[in-house]
Amino acid sequence: MKRIEHIGIAVQDLAEAEKVFEDILGHPPFKRERVDSEAVEVSFFETGESKVELLATTEPEGPIGQHIQKRGPGLHHLAFHVDDLHEEIARLETMGYKIIGGPKSGADGKIIAFLHPSDTVKVLVELCADAP
Repeated sequence: MKRIEHIGIAVQDLAEAEKVFEDILGHPPFKRERVDSEAVEVSFFETGESKVELLATTEPEGPIGQHIQKRGPGLHHLAFHVDDLHEEIARLETMGYKIIGGPKSGADGKIIAFLHPSDTVKVLVELCADAP
């Protein structure tokens, strides 16, 4: 694990959440994009070496839509940057961690995978690597 890549926050209203984080961080998001495979629109803010990712659902039955229905808006996941996603997945699987999604394409030019929160003290952990 190289660093915290980003903190993912599920939001009801992307424009409203962008305004809040623009106020807090003192600058606008550097990127907004739609990820149809995950049924989300995301907005990224840089903060030091890490980012804040705001996630708004584009479909109520998508992963973020379901998350918000069950738990409400708020912290969704913690993402770590890794050099080799496949190597890191193999390492963690040999230790008994379950992968619940990925490897697959994600936002911001990354390939991603998620660890099951039942293995990670109830925190959804995302592993990110730069796409080849």
